[in-house]
Amino acid sequence: MNIQLATIAALAAALSSCGSISRGTSENVVISAMPTDPKVSTSLGHSCPQSPCTIKVERKAEFTVFAEKEGYKPGRLDVKTKISDGGAAGFAGNVLVGGVIGMGVDAATGAALDHYPNPAYVVLEPLDPKNPKTPTMAPPVVEPKKKTTTGTPSA
Repeated sequence: MNIQLATIAALAAALSSCGSISRGTSENVVISAMPTDPKVSTSLGHSCPQSPCTIKVERKAEFTVFAEKEGYKPGRLDVKTKISDGGAAGFAGNVLVGGVIGMGVDAATGAALDHYPNPAYVVLEPLDPKNPKTPTMAPPVVEPKKKTTTGTPSA
C-alpha cells in the first residue's frame, strides 16, 4: 500500500513539472500593424481579417509576419522562440525529479519555449512620406498580460 502511494506521489510530481502538461505545446501570439487595417499573413499560412489579431501557433514554430497596405512599403517581422522562465522552471523540475522522459517530450514539443516579440508589431513605411494620407505612426506599446495567481496574501 505504501509503495503504491509513493509511486502515485512520484508520478504526480514528475507530471506536474512537465512543461507539455503545465504550459501546453501551443501559444497565442498577438499581431498588430500600423497603420491600421493592412493585409496581414504569416509564413505558417495564417491570415488576419483585421489588426490586431491573435493566432495560435506551436511553441516550437518560428515564423515571419507579413503586412501590406496600399501606399506603404510591405513590412515583415520575424517571430522567434526562446526558452521562457516558466519553461526553464518546468525543464529544471524534470531534471530534479528525474523525469528524463518529460525532458525529452518538452524538448521535442517546444513546451519550454515562448515566442518573441509577443505581441508582434509591424510598422509600415509610407511610399511617399510627404503625402499626408500616409502618415508615419509608432505602434502603441502594449505589454502582454502577465499571469496572476489567486490565493491569500502572505504575511
